[in-house]
Amino acid sequence: MPFRTETVRNGVYVELVRSLYTTLIPTTIMSIGYVLSLSVMAFEAGDRVLAAFSFIGLLSNAARIWILIWGGAEAAASDLEITRARALEKRFELAYYQFAVVLGVSAAYVFTLDPARFHMLMICLLVGYGAGAATGVGLRPRIAIASMLVAIVPTILVAAWHHEPIYWITAAMTSALLAGGCQSLLARWRVTSTEIARRLTFEVLARRDVLTTLPNRLALREWFDSHIAVGSGQRLLAVHCLDLDNFKPVNDVFGHPVGDGLLKAVAMRLMQALPPGDIVARLGGDEFAVIQRDLRDPDEAAAQAERLRAVIAEPLLVNGHEISVTTCVGYALCYCEAADLDELLGLADQALYIAKNTDSGVEYDDSLLRSALRMDDWYESSRSQSQSAHPMA
Repeated sequence: MPFRTETVRNGVYVELVRSLYTTLIPTTIMSIGYVLSLSVMAFEAGDRVLAAFSFIGLLSNAARIWILIWGGAEAAASDLEITRARALEKRFELAYYQFAVVLGVSAAYVFTLDPARFHMLMICLLVGYGAGAATGVGLRPRIAIASMLVAIVPTILVAAWHHEPIYWITAAMTSALLAGGCQSLLARWRVTSTEIARRLTFEVLARRDVLTTLPNRLALREWFDSHIAVGSGQRLLAVHCLDLDNFKPVNDVFGHPVGDGLLKAVAMRLMQALPPGDIVARLGGDEFAVIQRDLRDPDEAAAQAERLRAVIAEPLLVNGHEISVTTCVGYALCYCEAADLDELLGLADQALYIAKNTDSGVEYDDSLLRSALRMDDWYESSRSQSQSAHPMA
């Protein structure tokens, strides 16, 4: 389904971007190696250009390390969204390209100098950089391949310009290794992306109702634990349970395909009836649950219950058949700080049972809310009595 495809695609991208921010240690090693190598070469050759490259490399690598440290915590966050992931990738990419240019130009310059031992040291740095790019950044091949080309190709060209066979062989071997590395990098990216997509697909399927694409019980519980149960304080919460009246006759008269289409249409209407921040889930069969949070007073829950009944009662066109169904709603109220999802669903389901058997349409249970209010009154009364018995001097 398009929903799942987009969700998985975005999830794969976020996971791949996360991998960029796990490269702090190899980046630090490369940074120290580059600055130290260029500094030694500059000192031995008395070359100010090499000294300048060493200083520029120090600044460039400091920026890379700072970005990895600054963005590492955000990249590792479980709730990282795709917009933030794009920003993190762009920041990493610019810093990575910046050093690739510095390395490429400085390596090409070193290969124009006479001391051959300097050439060996630069080859060591280039091999280390290429290996680091392939392993640490390889899951974003656009960044890895571009940076490897920028860093290594200038040295290949300068080596090929030398009039010695050993440099021609060096240029040819480096080119072949670079091409092979890029091919291996792309193959690893494809395999890893497929594995991540498969894992995320299973995670989505485990948390989504296959028919309606609504969250299922597992997803509802995870949402509740992350949005309600932690640090929600004295905010008012309502959990609504509802099911369709006379749903079985729809299946019997029109067939199961129409019944399935009806459930999907009802799910869409329920989603459209909710304000941002609330959630609807399919519990099974024709049963749905809605969690309504941040209520100012209990009347908002009553109004939402009537609104849910109204949107479902409007005629639906399913597979060419106009179908009208009704629903009953039962809901339970409590403060978020005392909320327990299983208890609230149980109370709301009991209220739904009463609503269906009495034909009242809507019933509610506020026993948890009243219990919390009694506890507040008892606490205030106890505190007042304590202050009266022990007045401040």
